[in-house]
Amino acid sequence: MTEIIEGLSMSPLEILALLGAVALVVARWLPPAARPRVTIAAGAVLVPSATVLGVVGIRWQLLPVLVGAAVVLPFALAPLLRRRTGRRSWRARWWLALPGSAACAGLIAMGPVAAWAFPVPVFPEPSGDFAVGTRVVQWTDPLRPEGFTADPNDLRTVVVQLWYPAQRSPAGAQRAQYLGRTEHEARTVSDALAGAVGLPGFLVDGVPEAHTRAVVDAPVAGGGERFPIVLFSPGSGGVRTQNTAWAEELASHGYLVAALDHPYDSAAVVLADGRTIHAETASTGDRDRDETLAADWTAVRAADLGFVLTRLEGLDRGETVDPLTGRLDTGRVAVTGHSIGGAAALQAARQDRRFDAVIDLDGYPHGPTSPALRQPALALTQAITPATDPRYLPRLTEALGQSTATSYRLTIPGAAHLTFMDGTLYLPPVPSIVGTLGRTESPRVVAGATLTFLDAVLRDQPGDPARSLSAFGDLSVHHPVVGG
Repeated sequence: MTEIIEGLSMSPLEILALLGAVALVVARWLPPAARPRVTIAAGAVLVPSATVLGVVGIRWQLLPVLVGAAVVLPFALAPLLRRRTGRRSWRARWWLALPGSAACAGLIAMGPVAAWAFPVPVFPEPSGDFAVGTRVVQWTDPLRPEGFTADPNDLRTVVVQLWYPAQRSPAGAQRAQYLGRTEHEARTVSDALAGAVGLPGFLVDGVPEAHTRAVVDAPVAGGGERFPIVLFSPGSGGVRTQNTAWAEELASHGYLVAALDHPYDSAAVVLADGRTIHAETASTGDRDRDETLAADWTAVRAADLGFVLTRLEGLDRGETVDPLTGRLDTGRVAVTGHSIGGAAALQAARQDRRFDAVIDLDGYPHGPTSPALRQPALALTQAITPATDPRYLPRLTEALGQSTATSYRLTIPGAAHLTFMDGTLYLPPVPSIVGTLGRTESPRVVAGATLTFLDAVLRDQPGDPARSLSAFGDLSVHHPVVGG
């Protein structure tokens, strides 16, 4: 598919086909002398564009355009053919032609509207000083049997995507596929994500066509600088790539981001041997039972996060030959997550003192709230409305309040739950789904608040974090528990 033009949500070929279809409809209403020329020009643009799209792949969003053009085309060509054969040209009365033209125009207009509502995502250009590289690794924990299967020899395996500061790649270097290492993996994951929320897969079939800003296996940035580490756990059913825009922005500012797939919890995890593991976690509808299950799944995710940090420490020490050996600052580590991944980040921080900071992206704190957090924490939340779970803020306040370090709760006006992931780039801009910040502002605000906090607590950047964070929304500061 030809690269999508940012803002228009359509490729140049699709725009040409659209313009040709519009011109066919308009030609009927032009002065007689102009009609033949416009009709011929429209056909000369529309037919080749549609033919090429048929070869490279037509997105469903363009189908109404082509249907509208197919309906109007015989009526547009008939007068030309009659003139060439010497037969008298016949045209319908305007009051008969108007409804047909309006119907065709309506069909054609549905195309760009659908493309705008369900676009191929265009990822923002990272704003940091570094280019961004990425690669995927798969690690198996020799100490943990897989709890989702009955096979005692099946050990817990996680797939991890790394984003890291990289050297500038040559112009035209192939950027990383979104959602997977290959287009096949991307489509497998996309179909699983759509199915998990009850959407027909074709609605988001443009998502696996997207490419991000990172370059696969790009050389690590020179200079010998060590990169603080940020671990990330996705939301329920979510996948390692769901916060790619956020991860790339952090990596461009000098952080190593490691995002996890959690097998049997993530919608689809494609392993190195080609097997695909689908999610087996599901709500029962019983609140108490679901809370118990969520706490159990959170504990598994927290253990995954600790294991990945152990592997990153080994990688930095040179236990395996790797370009990142000696480049990771394992003494400055943050653990983060979205939704239930945020709950897992909080649990991982409680259990593992190697984590120096924790960020919860709109996650309800499942599981125990003890022992107290000893790391500074930032909780980003969506705008609180009457529809918000009334247990959410009290539970989050309890988790942050029982801390021996300063913690922050930042409520972002206009944010919804999916504001904190890539969904804002490709889902319809419905406020209840993705908020009202927009496709450009949403990733900027979330990444900006995250970097403000990380720079303060991991890099000891001077200044008052509270003052900087308050620029992004409504801030509550939770001071350390006295005597904690």
